[in-house]
Amino acid sequence: MATGGQIDTDILSDEIFDVLCSICRNEGRNTEGEKYCVDCHDYFCVSCVKVHSKVPVLAGHKVLDKSQVKSGTSIGLQRAPAERCDRHSHKHIDMYCKNHDNVGCSTCMAVDHRLCKDTFYIPEFIQNNTYQVESRDIQTKLKEIGKTLEKQADRFKQDKQRLLKRKAEILAFIRKFRQEINDHLDKLEKSSINEIESKVKCLEDKIDDSLKQLQANKSRIRSAYDKLAFTNTNHSEVFVNVKMGEDAANVANKYMEHVKIKSTVEDIEFQPDRTILTQLEQKKTIGTLSEKPLQTADNLFQIKGNQSYNLKVKSDNVSCNIRSACCMEDGTIILVDNNNNKLKRLHSYTYTVTDYCDLPGKPWQVCMINNTQVAVTIPIKKGSSFHFSRKKYENNKQAQN
Repeated sequence: MATGGQIDTDILSDEIFDVLCSICRNEGRNTEGEKYCVDCHDYFCVSCVKVHSKVPVLAGHKVLDKSQVKSGTSIGLQRAPAERCDRHSHKHIDMYCKNHDNVGCSTCMAVDHRLCKDTFYIPEFIQNNTYQVESRDIQTKLKEIGKTLEKQADRFKQDKQRLLKRKAEILAFIRKFRQEINDHLDKLEKSSINEIESKVKCLEDKIDDSLKQLQANKSRIRSAYDKLAFTNTNHSEVFVNVKMGEDAANVANKYMEHVKIKSTVEDIEFQPDRTILTQLEQKKTIGTLSEKPLQTADNLFQIKGNQSYNLKVKSDNVSCNIRSACCMEDGTIILVDNNNNKLKRLHSYTYTVTDYCDLPGKPWQVCMINNTQVAVTIPIKKGSSFHFSRKKYENNKQAQN
Protein backbone atom coordinates (compact mmCIF):
# COMPACT_ATOMS: atom_id res chain seq x y z
CA MET A 1 0.00 0.00 0.00
CA ALA A 2 1.31 3.44 -0.85
CA THR A 3 1.61 6.08 1.81
CA GLY A 4 1.72 9.86 1.73
CA GLY A 5 4.75 11.52 0.22
CA GLN A 6 6.75 10.82 -2.92
CA ILE A 7 6.81 7.32 -4.37
CA ASP A 8 8.31 5.77 -7.44
CA THR A 9 5.53 5.73 -10.03
CA ASP A 10 7.49 3.36 -12.24
CA ILE A 11 6.80 0.47 -9.88
CA LEU A 12 3.09 1.24 -9.46
CA SER A 13 0.68 -1.14 -11.10
CA ASP A 14 -2.18 0.22 -13.19
CA GLU A 15 -4.65 -0.70 -10.47
CA ILE A 16 -2.73 1.18 -7.75
CA PHE A 17 -2.15 4.17 -10.02
CA ASP A 18 -5.89 4.41 -10.82
CA VAL A 19 -6.81 4.74 -7.14
CA LEU A 20 -4.44 7.58 -6.34
CA CYS A 21 -5.94 10.73 -4.83
CA SER A 22 -6.90 12.93 -7.76
CA ILE A 23 -6.16 16.18 -5.90
CA CYS A 24 -2.72 15.06 -4.78
CA ARG A 25 -1.95 13.69 -8.21
CA ASN A 26 -2.80 17.07 -9.79
CA GLU A 27 -0.38 18.72 -7.33
CA GLY A 28 2.43 16.28 -8.12
CA ARG A 29 2.02 14.04 -5.08
CA ASN A 30 1.25 10.33 -5.25
CA THR A 31 -1.10 9.54 -2.37
CA GLU A 32 -3.37 6.53 -2.26
CA GLY A 33 -7.06 7.28 -2.53
CA GLU A 34 -8.98 5.87 0.45
CA LYS A 35 -12.35 7.40 -0.45
CA TYR A 36 -14.38 7.40 -3.65
CA CYS A 37 -16.92 10.11 -4.62
CA VAL A 38 -19.74 8.62 -6.64
CA ASP A 39 -20.76 12.03 -8.05
CA CYS A 40 -17.24 13.21 -8.91
CA HIS A 41 -16.05 9.76 -9.99
CA ASP A 42 -12.76 10.54 -8.25
CA TYR A 43 -10.66 9.03 -5.45
CA PHE A 44 -9.49 11.13 -2.51
CA CYS A 45 -7.08 10.60 0.33
CA VAL A 46 -8.20 11.07 3.94
CA SER A 47 -6.99 14.69 4.03
CA CYS A 48 -8.40 15.74 0.68
CA VAL A 49 -11.82 14.16 1.26
CA LYS A 50 -12.24 16.52 4.23
CA VAL A 51 -11.57 19.47 1.94
CA HIS A 52 -14.03 17.96 -0.55
CA SER A 53 -16.73 17.72 2.10
CA LYS A 54 -16.24 21.33 3.25
CA VAL A 55 -17.10 22.75 -0.19
CA PRO A 56 -20.86 23.65 -0.05
CA VAL A 57 -21.52 22.58 -3.65
CA LEU A 58 -19.84 19.18 -3.03
CA ALA A 59 -21.20 18.60 0.45
CA GLY A 60 -24.14 16.53 -0.85
CA HIS A 61 -22.00 14.14 -2.87
CA LYS A 62 -22.02 10.48 -1.95
CA VAL A 63 -18.60 9.40 -0.63
CA LEU A 64 -17.74 5.70 -0.18
CA ASP A 65 -14.79 3.80 1.21
CA LYS A 66 -12.59 2.27 -1.40
CA SER A 67 -13.62 -1.16 -0.18
CA GLN A 68 -17.27 -0.38 -0.96
CA VAL A 69 -16.49 0.20 -4.64
CA LYS A 70 -17.33 -2.85 -6.73
CA SER A 71 -14.44 -4.86 -7.96
CA GLY A 72 -13.25 -3.71 -11.34
CA THR A 73 -14.78 -0.25 -10.96
CA SER A 74 -11.45 1.36 -10.25
CA ILE A 75 -9.78 -0.22 -13.23
CA GLY A 76 -10.52 1.79 -16.38
CA LEU A 77 -13.00 4.04 -14.54
CA GLN A 78 -13.59 7.17 -16.59
CA ARG A 79 -13.57 10.52 -14.85
CA ALA A 80 -16.38 12.99 -15.49
CA PRO A 81 -15.39 15.94 -17.72
CA ALA A 82 -14.39 19.10 -15.87
CA GLU A 83 -15.56 21.45 -18.63
CA ARG A 84 -18.42 23.66 -17.51
CA CYS A 85 -21.48 24.45 -19.57
CA ASP A 86 -21.59 27.85 -21.25
CA ARG A 87 -25.34 28.18 -20.65
CA HIS A 88 -25.44 26.70 -17.16
CA SER A 89 -22.11 27.64 -15.61
CA HIS A 90 -22.79 25.72 -12.39
CA LYS A 91 -23.07 22.47 -14.35
CA HIS A 92 -20.41 20.28 -15.93
CA ILE A 93 -20.66 19.02 -19.51
CA ASP A 94 -21.15 15.36 -18.67
CA MET A 95 -24.00 14.26 -20.98
CA TYR A 96 -24.02 13.10 -24.60
CA CYS A 97 -26.93 13.00 -27.06
CA LYS A 98 -26.22 10.39 -29.68
CA ASN A 99 -29.22 11.44 -31.77
CA HIS A 100 -27.79 14.91 -32.34
CA ASP A 101 -24.13 14.00 -31.71
CA ASN A 102 -23.99 16.82 -29.19
CA VAL A 103 -22.69 17.17 -25.63
CA GLY A 104 -24.05 19.28 -22.79
CA CYS A 105 -24.90 19.35 -19.12
CA SER A 106 -27.85 17.56 -17.56
CA THR A 107 -29.93 20.74 -17.74
CA CYS A 108 -29.22 21.08 -21.47
CA MET A 109 -30.37 17.52 -22.01
CA ALA A 110 -33.52 18.09 -19.99
CA VAL A 111 -34.38 21.25 -21.92
CA ASP A 112 -33.13 20.66 -25.49
CA HIS A 113 -32.98 16.87 -25.76
CA ARG A 114 -35.87 15.67 -23.59
CA LEU A 115 -37.43 13.88 -26.58
CA CYS A 116 -34.19 12.20 -27.62
CA LYS A 117 -33.96 8.50 -26.80
CA ASP A 118 -30.20 8.05 -26.86
CA THR A 119 -28.80 10.33 -24.15
CA PHE A 120 -25.91 9.02 -22.03
CA TYR A 121 -23.72 9.94 -19.14
CA ILE A 122 -20.37 10.52 -20.88
CA PRO A 123 -18.08 8.38 -18.63
CA GLU A 124 -20.52 5.46 -18.88
CA PHE A 125 -20.94 5.90 -22.62
CA ILE A 126 -17.18 5.86 -23.21
CA GLN A 127 -16.67 2.88 -20.92
CA ASN A 128 -19.55 0.82 -22.37
CA ASN A 129 -18.99 1.66 -26.02
CA THR A 130 -15.19 1.71 -26.11
CA TYR A 131 -15.51 5.11 -27.77
CA GLN A 132 -12.29 6.57 -29.12
CA VAL A 133 -11.97 10.26 -29.64
CA GLU A 134 -9.89 11.11 -32.72
CA SER A 135 -8.34 14.15 -31.09
CA ARG A 136 -5.60 14.50 -33.70
CA ASP A 137 -8.13 14.74 -36.54
CA ILE A 138 -10.11 17.33 -34.61
CA GLN A 139 -6.93 19.21 -33.78
CA THR A 140 -6.00 19.25 -37.48
CA LYS A 141 -9.49 20.44 -38.39
CA LEU A 142 -9.44 23.11 -35.68
CA LYS A 143 -5.99 24.21 -36.82
CA GLU A 144 -7.20 24.57 -40.40
CA ILE A 145 -10.30 26.44 -39.30
CA GLY A 146 -8.12 28.59 -37.06
CA LYS A 147 -5.98 29.52 -40.06
CA THR A 148 -9.12 30.33 -42.06
CA LEU A 149 -10.42 32.50 -39.23
CA GLU A 150 -7.04 34.22 -38.98
CA LYS A 151 -7.08 34.96 -42.69
CA GLN A 152 -10.60 36.30 -42.37
CA ALA A 153 -9.51 38.40 -39.40
CA ASP A 154 -6.74 39.86 -41.58
CA ARG A 155 -9.36 40.63 -44.24
CA PHE A 156 -11.53 42.36 -41.66
CA LYS A 157 -8.53 44.40 -40.51
CA GLN A 158 -7.75 45.31 -44.12
CA ASP A 159 -11.40 46.21 -44.65
CA LYS A 160 -11.28 48.43 -41.58
CA GLN A 161 -8.09 50.14 -42.76
CA ARG A 162 -9.59 50.60 -46.23
CA LEU A 163 -12.78 51.96 -44.64
CA LEU A 164 -10.85 54.43 -42.47
CA LYS A 165 -8.81 55.50 -45.51
CA ARG A 166 -11.99 55.98 -47.50
CA LYS A 167 -13.44 57.96 -44.60
CA ALA A 168 -10.44 60.31 -44.63
CA GLU A 169 -10.80 60.74 -48.41
CA ILE A 170 -14.53 61.52 -48.13
CA LEU A 171 -13.97 63.97 -45.27
CA ALA A 172 -11.30 65.73 -47.33
CA PHE A 173 -13.70 65.86 -50.28
CA ILE A 174 -16.45 67.27 -48.01
CA ARG A 175 -14.12 70.01 -46.80
CA LYS A 176 -13.10 70.75 -50.39
CA PHE A 177 -16.73 70.87 -51.47
CA ARG A 178 -17.54 73.11 -48.53
CA GLN A 179 -14.71 75.42 -49.62
CA GLU A 180 -16.18 75.49 -53.12
CA ILE A 181 -19.52 76.50 -51.63
CA ASN A 182 -17.78 79.17 -49.55
CA ASP A 183 -15.94 80.46 -52.62
CA HIS A 184 -19.18 80.66 -54.56
CA LEU A 185 -20.90 82.45 -51.67
CA ASP A 186 -17.95 84.85 -51.52
CA LYS A 187 -18.47 85.57 -55.23
CA LEU A 188 -22.19 86.15 -54.67
CA GLU A 189 -21.41 88.43 -51.76
CA LYS A 190 -18.88 90.36 -53.81
CA SER A 191 -21.33 90.71 -56.70
CA SER A 192 -24.02 91.99 -54.32
CA ILE A 193 -21.60 94.50 -52.78
CA ASN A 194 -20.47 95.70 -56.24
CA GLU A 195 -24.09 96.13 -57.27
CA ILE A 196 -24.81 98.19 -54.16
CA GLU A 197 -21.68 100.29 -54.66
CA SER A 198 -22.61 100.97 -58.29
CA LYS A 199 -26.17 101.91 -57.42
CA VAL A 200 -25.15 104.22 -54.59
CA LYS A 201 -22.51 105.87 -56.82
CA CYS A 202 -25.17 106.60 -59.44
CA LEU A 203 -27.48 108.15 -56.85
CA GLU A 204 -24.61 110.12 -55.35
CA ASP A 205 -23.76 111.57 -58.79
CA LYS A 206 -27.37 112.66 -59.27
CA ILE A 207 -27.40 114.35 -55.86
CA ASP A 208 -24.07 116.04 -56.61
CA ASP A 209 -25.45 117.39 -59.93
CA SER A 210 -28.51 118.72 -58.14
CA LEU A 211 -26.32 120.38 -55.53
CA LYS A 212 -24.26 122.06 -58.27
CA GLN A 213 -27.39 123.47 -59.93
CA LEU A 214 -28.66 124.60 -56.55
CA GLN A 215 -25.39 126.30 -55.74
CA ALA A 216 -25.44 128.08 -59.14
CA ASN A 217 -28.94 129.42 -58.48
CA LYS A 218 -27.94 130.50 -55.00
CA SER A 219 -24.95 132.35 -56.38
CA ARG A 220 -27.10 134.20 -58.98
CA ILE A 221 -29.69 135.10 -56.36
CA ARG A 222 -27.00 136.35 -53.96
CA SER A 223 -25.31 138.37 -56.69
CA ALA A 224 -28.59 139.96 -57.82
CA TYR A 225 -29.53 140.76 -54.27
CA ASP A 226 -26.17 142.34 -53.49
CA LYS A 227 -26.34 144.55 -56.61
CA LEU A 228 -29.79 145.86 -55.68
CA ALA A 229 -28.81 146.36 -52.07
CA PHE A 230 -26.39 149.15 -52.88
CA THR A 231 -28.05 152.50 -53.64
CA ASN A 232 -27.23 153.66 -57.10
CA THR A 233 -28.17 157.01 -58.55
CA ASN A 234 -27.88 155.66 -62.03
CA HIS A 235 -31.46 154.81 -62.80
CA SER A 236 -30.48 152.91 -65.92
CA GLU A 237 -28.18 150.66 -63.99
CA VAL A 238 -30.84 150.13 -61.32
CA PHE A 239 -33.28 149.19 -64.05
CA VAL A 240 -30.84 146.64 -65.42
CA ASN A 241 -30.16 145.15 -61.97
CA VAL A 242 -33.89 144.88 -61.25
CA LYS A 243 -34.51 143.05 -64.49
CA MET A 244 -31.55 140.72 -63.92
CA GLY A 245 -32.76 140.10 -60.35
CA GLU A 246 -36.24 139.26 -61.65
CA ASP A 247 -34.69 136.92 -64.19
CA ALA A 248 -32.55 135.22 -61.50
CA ALA A 249 -35.61 134.85 -59.26
CA ASN A 250 -37.67 133.36 -62.11
CA VAL A 251 -34.91 130.88 -62.97
CA ALA A 252 -34.58 129.90 -59.30
CA ASN A 253 -38.36 129.47 -58.96
CA LYS A 254 -38.52 127.29 -62.07
CA TYR A 255 -35.65 125.22 -60.71
CA MET A 256 -37.44 124.77 -57.37
CA GLU A 257 -40.66 123.80 -59.13
CA HIS A 258 -38.71 121.30 -61.20
CA VAL A 259 -37.03 119.96 -58.05
CA LYS A 260 -40.39 119.67 -56.28
CA ILE A 261 -41.89 117.78 -59.19
CA LYS A 262 -38.92 115.37 -59.34
CA SER A 263 -38.16 115.47 -55.65
CA THR A 264 -39.03 111.81 -55.04
CA VAL A 265 -36.40 110.67 -52.59
CA GLU A 266 -34.49 107.76 -54.02
CA ASP A 267 -33.31 105.21 -51.52
CA ILE A 268 -31.85 101.72 -51.74
CA GLU A 269 -33.05 98.51 -50.14
CA PHE A 270 -31.63 95.01 -50.18
CA GLN A 271 -33.81 91.91 -50.26
CA PRO A 272 -31.80 88.72 -49.66
CA ASP A 273 -32.59 85.66 -51.74
CA ARG A 274 -34.27 83.58 -49.06
CA THR A 275 -34.47 80.58 -51.37
CA ILE A 276 -30.75 80.00 -50.83
CA LEU A 277 -31.22 79.87 -47.07
CA THR A 278 -34.40 77.81 -47.42
CA GLN A 279 -32.61 75.24 -49.56
CA LEU A 280 -29.76 75.07 -47.09
CA GLU A 281 -32.19 74.66 -44.19
CA GLN A 282 -33.88 71.80 -46.02
CA LYS A 283 -30.57 69.99 -46.45
CA LYS A 284 -29.39 67.71 -43.67
CA THR A 285 -26.02 67.16 -45.31
CA ILE A 286 -24.13 68.68 -48.23
CA GLY A 287 -24.25 65.38 -50.07
CA THR A 288 -25.61 61.85 -50.01
CA LEU A 289 -23.83 58.88 -48.46
CA SER A 290 -24.47 55.38 -49.76
CA GLU A 291 -23.01 51.93 -49.37
CA LYS A 292 -21.85 49.83 -52.25
CA PRO A 293 -20.38 46.34 -52.33
CA LEU A 294 -16.65 46.14 -52.82
CA GLN A 295 -15.78 44.19 -55.95
CA THR A 296 -13.43 41.43 -54.90
CA ALA A 297 -12.54 38.03 -56.22
CA ASP A 298 -15.12 36.50 -53.88
CA ASN A 299 -17.89 38.52 -55.54
CA LEU A 300 -17.23 37.15 -59.02
CA PHE A 301 -19.41 34.46 -60.54
CA GLN A 302 -18.20 30.94 -60.02
CA ILE A 303 -18.92 27.87 -62.15
CA LYS A 304 -20.73 25.29 -60.03
CA GLY A 305 -20.67 22.58 -62.71
CA ASN A 306 -20.98 21.78 -66.39
CA GLN A 307 -22.60 19.14 -68.55
CA SER A 308 -22.65 18.24 -72.25
CA TYR A 309 -25.87 17.94 -74.31
CA ASN A 310 -26.49 16.50 -77.79
CA LEU A 311 -27.88 19.21 -80.10
CA LYS A 312 -27.80 17.25 -83.37
CA VAL A 313 -30.92 16.50 -85.39
CA LYS A 314 -31.36 13.85 -88.11
CA SER A 315 -30.79 16.24 -90.99
CA ASP A 316 -27.47 17.51 -89.63
CA ASN A 317 -24.60 16.50 -91.89
CA VAL A 318 -21.73 17.63 -89.68
CA SER A 319 -21.11 18.29 -86.02
CA CYS A 320 -22.84 21.28 -84.46
CA ASN A 321 -21.08 24.62 -84.12
CA ILE A 322 -23.12 26.93 -81.88
CA ARG A 323 -22.06 30.51 -82.64
CA SER A 324 -24.81 32.46 -80.88
CA ALA A 325 -27.86 32.05 -78.63
CA CYS A 326 -30.73 34.07 -77.22
CA CYS A 327 -33.48 33.43 -74.69
CA MET A 328 -37.14 34.18 -75.43
CA GLU A 329 -39.59 35.61 -72.91
CA ASP A 330 -41.15 32.17 -72.30
CA GLY A 331 -37.72 30.68 -71.47
CA THR A 332 -37.18 29.09 -74.88
CA ILE A 333 -33.53 29.09 -75.98
CA ILE A 334 -32.75 29.79 -79.66
CA LEU A 335 -29.39 28.52 -80.92
CA VAL A 336 -27.46 29.32 -84.10
CA ASP A 337 -25.83 26.21 -85.62
CA ASN A 338 -23.27 27.63 -88.04
CA ASN A 339 -22.07 24.32 -89.49
CA ASN A 340 -25.54 22.96 -90.33
CA ASN A 341 -27.16 26.27 -91.42
CA LYS A 342 -29.89 25.92 -88.85
CA LEU A 343 -31.75 27.86 -86.20
CA LYS A 344 -32.58 25.43 -83.38
CA ARG A 345 -35.11 25.65 -80.58
CA LEU A 346 -33.87 24.24 -77.26
CA HIS A 347 -36.05 23.12 -74.37
CA SER A 348 -35.20 25.25 -71.33
CA TYR A 349 -35.34 22.32 -68.87
CA THR A 350 -34.30 19.19 -70.72
CA TYR A 351 -31.89 21.02 -73.07
CA THR A 352 -33.05 18.94 -76.03
CA VAL A 353 -33.73 20.26 -79.54
CA THR A 354 -37.53 20.38 -79.99
CA ASP A 355 -37.63 22.20 -83.35
CA TYR A 356 -35.37 23.75 -85.96
CA CYS A 357 -35.39 26.01 -89.02
CA ASP A 358 -33.17 25.66 -92.11
CA LEU A 359 -31.43 28.85 -93.24
CA PRO A 360 -30.06 29.83 -96.70
CA GLY A 361 -26.55 30.41 -95.37
CA LYS A 362 -24.29 30.06 -92.40
CA PRO A 363 -25.81 32.06 -89.53
CA TRP A 364 -23.65 34.04 -87.13
CA GLN A 365 -25.74 35.99 -84.64
CA VAL A 366 -29.31 35.81 -83.35
CA CYS A 367 -31.30 38.17 -81.14
CA MET A 368 -34.90 38.41 -79.95
CA ILE A 369 -37.24 41.00 -81.51
CA ASN A 370 -40.41 40.13 -79.61
CA ASN A 371 -41.97 37.06 -78.02
CA THR A 372 -42.45 35.35 -81.41
CA GLN A 373 -39.67 36.71 -83.64
CA VAL A 374 -35.88 36.63 -83.77
CA ALA A 375 -33.39 38.28 -86.13
CA VAL A 376 -30.53 36.24 -87.64
CA THR A 377 -27.45 37.55 -89.46
CA ILE A 378 -26.20 35.52 -92.45
CA PRO A 379 -22.98 36.72 -94.17
CA ILE A 380 -22.89 36.50 -97.97
CA LYS A 381 -20.22 37.34 -100.52
CA LYS A 382 -21.36 40.89 -101.26
CA GLY A 383 -22.28 41.78 -97.71
CA SER A 384 -24.56 40.63 -94.90
CA SER A 385 -28.28 40.06 -94.83
CA PHE A 386 -30.82 39.96 -92.01
CA HIS A 387 -33.46 37.23 -91.85
CA PHE A 388 -36.46 37.69 -89.59
CA SER A 389 -37.87 34.31 -88.60
CA ARG A 390 -41.10 33.55 -86.79
CA LYS A 391 -41.63 30.00 -85.54
CA LYS A 392 -45.12 28.58 -85.18
CA TYR A 393 -44.48 26.09 -82.43
CA GLU A 394 -48.03 24.97 -81.84
CA ASN A 395 -48.18 22.79 -84.93
CA ASN A 396 -44.43 22.27 -85.20
CA LYS A 397 -44.48 23.89 -88.63
CA GLN A 398 -41.73 26.02 -90.08
CA ALA A 399 -42.33 29.42 -91.57
CA GLN A 400 -40.11 32.30 -92.59
CA ASN A 401 -40.98 35.94 -93.13
